[in-house]
Amino acid sequence: MKGTSYYATGRRKESVARVWLVPGTGKFVVNKHELLDYFRRPTLEMIIKQPFAVTQTEGQYDVRATVKGGGLTGQAGAMLLGISRALKEANEELKKPLRDAGFLTRDPREKERKKYGQPGARKRFQFSKR
Repeated sequence: MKGTSYYATGRRKESVARVWLVPGTGKFVVNKHELLDYFRRPTLEMIIKQPFAVTQTEGQYDVRATVKGGGLTGQAGAMLLGISRALKEANEELKKPLRDAGFLTRDPREKERKKYGQPGARKRFQFSKR
């Protein structure tokens, strides 16, 4: 990779995204696929590109990412956090707009664990009065 690269890790639910930013033309490569080939939903593409829109840096960086675990929505959220952290590393002045948009906060919501003796995390067996 040419030039300086910036690395950051993003997490969401069970997903982990390792993100590298390189000054370039705005090309996205996710697990060796193009962005829309991998995520397939325009809403997920929009979520991933939000940090660039907020900081007015569209088309200034090429993004290469490897994502693992979880589903596509969690992976998109992990990429959002990873890209935001990498942008902050590239330019410290971008920290305030990213922080104000809430992109530097890791979403803590995780799947609730199944409880013993019950069919699920919240589901209970049917109550029988007699």
